[in-house]
Amino acid sequence: MAKDMTLLWGSGSPPCWRVMIALEEKNLKGYNQKLLSFEKMEHKSKEVMDLNPRGQLPTFKHGDTVVNESLAACFYLESQFKSQGNKLIPDCPAEQALMYQRLFEGFTFYPKMVDVLFYEYKVPKEERLESTVKRNKEALTNELKLWEGYLAKAPCCLAGKNFTLADVSMFPGVAFLFRFGLCEKRYPKLAAYYNCLKDRPSIKASWPPTWLNSPGQDMLKDI
Repeated sequence: MAKDMTLLWGSGSPPCWRVMIALEEKNLKGYNQKLLSFEKMEHKSKEVMDLNPRGQLPTFKHGDTVVNESLAACFYLESQFKSQGNKLIPDCPAEQALMYQRLFEGFTFYPKMVDVLFYEYKVPKEERLESTVKRNKEALTNELKLWEGYLAKAPCCLAGKNFTLADVSMFPGVAFLFRFGLCEKRYPKLAAYYNCLKDRPSIKASWPPTWLNSPGQDMLKDI
């Protein structure tokens, strides 16, 4: 079944990681995969562009069906393999509603994290505007406080007692935060969520290989 699937991905990319977690959760082992390098611009190669004209990763193909957006691929896998592996969309209407809420709310969180990190990566220190740095950090801080409140009610899963698509989508971003130095003591609920899920089999099996033997960074230590 999984032999008809191909995933082109990049290590450390939260969108790529989402799809890999979903594949593991649905027990879709043995799919074809190819690790590409963002640094070498391999995501702009002909191999990728032929399937994904945006030149982005992940690029996912199942038989003749191509699904390139990470969340779309996760929904596709859950829809096509409902009876296989772990159920990622709850049956309970209240839990399902909360799952969708947290899932799409996560797309407010992610850009704010990227704004802080990419501004430091892409803009030379002498060219950075203090007002922009402050604005980006305040926006991310306010967002993280919201999630601290949410996780006070659901410490290990975002939508009830079970791991769902909301967690598939959100966990890679949370892991990215702590990889880049977010203080666990300052955000204890996010830290508890991270520590609760980091050893889940689907997450361990898909952990970014470039993270295994390299240290993290401290770019978010002051957030």
